[in-house]
Amino acid sequence: MMKNKNLNESGFRLLFCLSVCLGAFLFNLSCSSPPTDLRAFVPAETLVYLETGDLAKTLDALTENKAFAALAKNKPDFSAVKNMQFAVAVTGFETSEQQVTGENAVLNFKPRFVAVADTHAWNWQAVSFAENQLGEFVNETYGGEVALETVNKNGGKSFVWTATDGRKVFAFVEKSRVFFGNDETAIEKCLSAARGETDSLAKSGKNLAAAKDALAAGYVSGEGIAQIANIAGVSTAIETSDESESRSFIARVLPQLMRNSVKEIVWTATKTINGIEDKYAITTAPEVSVVFQETLLAADNAPSNLVEFVPAEAFAVTRYNLKNPQIAWRSLLLVASKQTDQISGKILLEFSGSLLAGYGVGDVETFLSAVGAEILTVQFDAEGESAAAIATVKNAEAVKKSIAEVNFKKTAEKIESAEIWKSDDGETAAIFVENYVIIGAAESALKCLQARRSGQNFAKHELAERFSSSRAITASFGRDDDSAEKIVGVLAEKKQENQIVTANFLTETRFAEKGFERKTVSPFGLLGAILEQFARE
Repeated sequence: MMKNKNLNESGFRLLFCLSVCLGAFLFNLSCSSPPTDLRAFVPAETLVYLETGDLAKTLDALTENKAFAALAKNKPDFSAVKNMQFAVAVTGFETSEQQVTGENAVLNFKPRFVAVADTHAWNWQAVSFAENQLGEFVNETYGGEVALETVNKNGGKSFVWTATDGRKVFAFVEKSRVFFGNDETAIEKCLSAARGETDSLAKSGKNLAAAKDALAAGYVSGEGIAQIANIAGVSTAIETSDESESRSFIARVLPQLMRNSVKEIVWTATKTINGIEDKYAITTAPEVSVVFQETLLAADNAPSNLVEFVPAEAFAVTRYNLKNPQIAWRSLLLVASKQTDQISGKILLEFSGSLLAGYGVGDVETFLSAVGAEILTVQFDAEGESAAAIATVKNAEAVKKSIAEVNFKKTAEKIESAEIWKSDDGETAAIFVENYVIIGAAESALKCLQARRSGQNFAKHELAERFSSSRAITASFGRDDDSAEKIVGVLAEKKQENQIVTANFLTETRFAEKGFERKTVSPFGLLGAILEQFARE
């Protein structure tokens, strides 16, 4: 049975519109007060936390790139939300499955969130905002005829809006602070933390002080990772396979691997001359860190020339730069097998040999032992159905033995110095040229060979030098043809509809002392990806 998933977007829209409305209303009314540590207003057990110290600065950064300039009629003015502090705390998740037809179902994923803003205004101003501007916004969002109940309690004022279909949203105004969310219990937890009755995130030892100069910062707790892992397991299972046994295995094992391996994630977004840099510090379990510290070592190579085989039109390319790819592979399998139950671990080890089957590799161990430190994978479409891998060759005969689908007993086709073998059905190819091998879908592999012969390749791209000289264990380049138009549609008026502007990104992953450091530089970053949730089709 094939199923589709759907992300509930109403919460994201509420957050964004709330912040803009709030800033506009209070721009000329706020009284001067020092910046607030918004972590003090959310509970210590918060699963996911995001904050920005200056909403205008954050939004401005999304408009200061070539892609935005090419698509937008003008640059928007965010002065109404200058210096506005805003945070979002996710305290839980709700998932539900709605059967649409006998063959299709929708997986709904809804975060329970609280948006917190310290307006630095007088209490009556904050109350007026909640009752009028926020109330009007909620009414429009839920299609009108929304009922409002207000109650004075616990030194503040409570607001409950109920839509005709029964959906509710809540707010509470206390002094200059506004709490707004889709779960009343979550707001109560925030108020308890704000009053010192329970521990807040500020007292939990989680310090985001290093992100003071960042556009935004975020944190995912260990329990947050565990809950997200459960959702990711179900979602990945639905997308990956139609077979019930395969889905059951993925939905069970993937959450185990994530929960037991990753302990927390801290994210910061900063503006650089190359774009918005998203930095993720991923803390792994001590037993995982110890293994990876010894095995996931980057090779100290000269800048790679493998990029000459990457066609200019490639959708994405990843460079693996490992001192010993075979040992790195073994360590990944070892860690994965130990982070789940014994039976699942054995299945993972058995299944691992087929993970490169899409490139025609039948024996991963032999292949990795026979190639050099650098391996490139190239995708020609978003789904990765048309792909190829490129590597230097240390032992040509061993490489041939590792490739399952190609019959090397046949006479090779030749194009200049290149020798080409294909599978019996012609779908898979292995190309040996000089001391390199190209394997994968036949059409894709031939495109890679032609890219080097013609000189029309990725080596001419403006990001090629940074990509090929990276000292990260993995570096990925990719194209995004959809995001820019959606983001501009949220923040400004577009010059014309359906205009395509490509945004490129570069991601590097390194192993650090306590886990991984993942850094992505792109025009819009994760902030842009969040804004895409507000784009209306």
